[in-house]
Amino acid sequence: MSSTGLSHPEPRPSALVVYESMFGNTKAVAEAIALGLASTFDADLVECSRAAARLPADLALLVVGAPTHAFGLSRESTREDARRQATEADHPSEPGLREWLDGLASADGSTGPGLRTAAFDTKVSHPRLPGSAAHAAARRLKRLGHIQLVKPQTFFVEGARGPLVDGASDAAFEWGRELSAKALAAVGTS
Repeated sequence: MSSTGLSHPEPRPSALVVYESMFGNTKAVAEAIALGLASTFDADLVECSRAAARLPADLALLVVGAPTHAFGLSRESTREDARRQATEADHPSEPGLREWLDGLASADGSTGPGLRTAAFDTKVSHPRLPGSAAHAAARRLKRLGHIQLVKPQTFFVEGARGPLVDGASDAAFEWGRELSAKALAAVGTS
């Protein structure tokens, strides 16, 4: 308590959710995850083309997500294919999460190795295809020296353009809450 007798809430750790989205499905999952994280974190949400290459020094958790394209993270050619399918209501990310993650490696002065991270992706439910943008992103984060807090997570969509399968938004929110609890415990032990 302060000398005035009023208690001040403890500062909350910060989390950042950076996502790439083509047709809005991955964005919807990212929003649900950020809401789940907000139970214990000051959670910010940003699309990867608007995300800074330098992470905040006080960042406790970085969550990244992207749609699975051609068995992994999108590339310029796969984003071009997505743009050909896009409507005016769609806003495909450009550049994508792959390029943003690659830019972190040279971001002088950014949060150093050891940052706790998590990765997620969206992919079509049928047919079940191999590959995962989340696993590719997690490998890139690990090469940068960051700590994978949980296994990469996939959320399914009905088709390339979506929508999300029933319950995917709720599952993303719950994953965010679970991630929040694990990250908070990890922050408390460091």
